[in-house]
Amino acid sequence: MQNKILTEDLDRIHEVIKERGDWCGAVVVITGCAGFLGFYFMQYFARYGENLGVKKIIGLDNFLLGQPDWIASLQKEYSNLVNLHEFDISKDKIEKINEAKEARYVIHGASIASPSFYRMHPIETVDANIWGLRGLLDFYSSRPALKGFLFFSSSEIYGDPDPDSIPTDEEYRGNVSCHGPRACYDEAKRFGETLSWIYAKQFNMPITIARPFNNYGPGMSISDKRLPADFANCVLHERDLTILSDGRPTRTFCYISDAIIGYLLCLTHGKYDYFNIGMDEPEITVKDFAKIFQKSGAQLFDYQGAVDYQTSEDPEYMTDNPNRRCPVIKKAREVLGYSPKVYVEEGVHRYLSFLKQEVL
Repeated sequence: MQNKILTEDLDRIHEVIKERGDWCGAVVVITGCAGFLGFYFMQYFARYGENLGVKKIIGLDNFLLGQPDWIASLQKEYSNLVNLHEFDISKDKIEKINEAKEARYVIHGASIASPSFYRMHPIETVDANIWGLRGLLDFYSSRPALKGFLFFSSSEIYGDPDPDSIPTDEEYRGNVSCHGPRACYDEAKRFGETLSWIYAKQFNMPITIARPFNNYGPGMSISDKRLPADFANCVLHERDLTILSDGRPTRTFCYISDAIIGYLLCLTHGKYDYFNIGMDEPEITVKDFAKIFQKSGAQLFDYQGAVDYQTSEDPEYMTDNPNRRCPVIKKAREVLGYSPKVYVEEGVHRYLSFLKQEVL
């Protein structure tokens, strides 16, 4: 039985996306298909592919962080539509996958995004965002069937912005260190954007860049080690909500269905551009974010945990961690028609409700 929260989210995505793009007969390639964002892309295109008229979904992943059970189930259920390949985007050749040459839409999401894991795998993180991207761009630069190519950049390209540049728009050039524990991710994304710009200009490729801001929700594994996953893990296992800071850093948080709508609007934009995709309000402290998990946890699980402040044993844990993160999304609103609607209290409740249905 499909999870009710997931069904509602996919329905909402479809209401917007069914009117966008040229899906009939389309082959869609998704790299990093087993990750958090890949979960929603694969679920959406598998479950709504027939309705859209999609011909084939090609999912690629090297499963470096494991192969989730859901992806094999999805391939089995939609075997006529979903082709899944174990594939190292930085080393394997896309031309070996026959149907990939017909791709109308390509989503390049292959990259480790959790700081805890990309710090363990810095070379793999750089390779996916630079060499993996370069291989795709070379392959698709002469493919007339291509109508949309989405490169996942990151809000981390802005680094720790100057206070007068928060909220942050797309033209802020960043305050990023090319040394340190986050540089492998931040700088690889920045260079990936440069590659995208070059290929768009040189080959007139329809590349659109998305800069995600703090996504969370169903599909984010509770072992992901990013903040929403850590808090959800604590609620499910009845542990105190541990904050490895003073709780004062601030963020806006974008629920996954709003994020996926934004990314698919980018994908179907069909020309070079770059957009912040996220929620622009409210900007809240990590401490207040924990309180929202406390409240929803109490309602759904009778959770009684407290907020516990600790210091990480890892001396580099907070190095180059931005103090504030909040996007300006005016450009996405005006150009793409992007309109996120799920505020953080509702989003957290939906995330925990999804997990409750999964464990019961």
